[in-house]
Amino acid sequence: MDRLTEMEAFATVVDQGGFTDAARKMGISKSAVSKHVSSLEARLGARLLNRTTRRVSPTEIGLVYYDRARRVLNDAGEADSIVTAMQSAPSGVLRMSVATDFGVGLLSPILDEFLSEYPEISVNMVLKNRYVELISEGFDMSIRVGEMEDSSLRARKITETAQRLIASPRYIQEHGRPAKIDDLNEHRLLHYSNQSSANVWRITAASGEVRQVRGNGWLTVNDGHSLLNAAVKGLGIAYLPSFLYHDAMAQGLVEDVIPELPQTTLGIYAVYPPGRFTQPKVRAFIDFLVDQFAEKGPEIW
Repeated sequence: MDRLTEMEAFATVVDQGGFTDAARKMGISKSAVSKHVSSLEARLGARLLNRTTRRVSPTEIGLVYYDRARRVLNDAGEADSIVTAMQSAPSGVLRMSVATDFGVGLLSPILDEFLSEYPEISVNMVLKNRYVELISEGFDMSIRVGEMEDSSLRARKITETAQRLIASPRYIQEHGRPAKIDDLNEHRLLHYSNQSSANVWRITAASGEVRQVRGNGWLTVNDGHSLLNAAVKGLGIAYLPSFLYHDAMAQGLVEDVIPELPQTTLGIYAVYPPGRFTQPKVRAFIDFLVDQFAEKGPEIW
């Protein structure tokens, strides 16, 4: 006989307190339930149930077996549900946390395409300039820019962005151009307050060595667009991802402060809860983003 069916018959008898109710629950005959349980006991060489004319109850060893059997049956049921869900059309509310700069600049303009492609999904995008606790704060996923911190969460790289030191031509004219990384200590620096590294920039030198620039910011804010505006106004040097400075640089409003330095790249990741099963709505959105950024090319990030 099928081992899982025997296990299910035994567990259902324990749950229902008897063969008659177990048969009704399983939709089979009472004799069939009894046959499954007897086969299970014979295979194990142990009596799992105490049978009297009034009631049926598990033996001591039967109770131990029941606990394990119920886990196996629950796992089997969950496995079936996962397969069903993975084959179903993505649907439901997708609640995600996104860094404000990235959400406004890059996600908002393409959401209409995603919603048109998946009409059964509705999106609740929360713009936050901080890392959120996905599970405790009720998010399905988040989009994060930069180095991934050690975490139990799963992450998939969507694309990457260049990061450069930028300043306005006016600032360079008034304060001079730093010739090397060490010269930055003599300049007005514009810092992003929500970075985990605080007022520390990790910059790759021409030699390939990663250098750290630490200093008090002439201006410190928690919004990338505000930092860009400050750089455009000539307030100092900012270290920003290209999806923020790209248009301003193309218009000549800012320029690369030390062009000789190699380009530093930051990964952009979709982050979602752990587990072997990814919700179809989450998987659909991540696949959509990967395709979108691959199609548009990296030059605008």
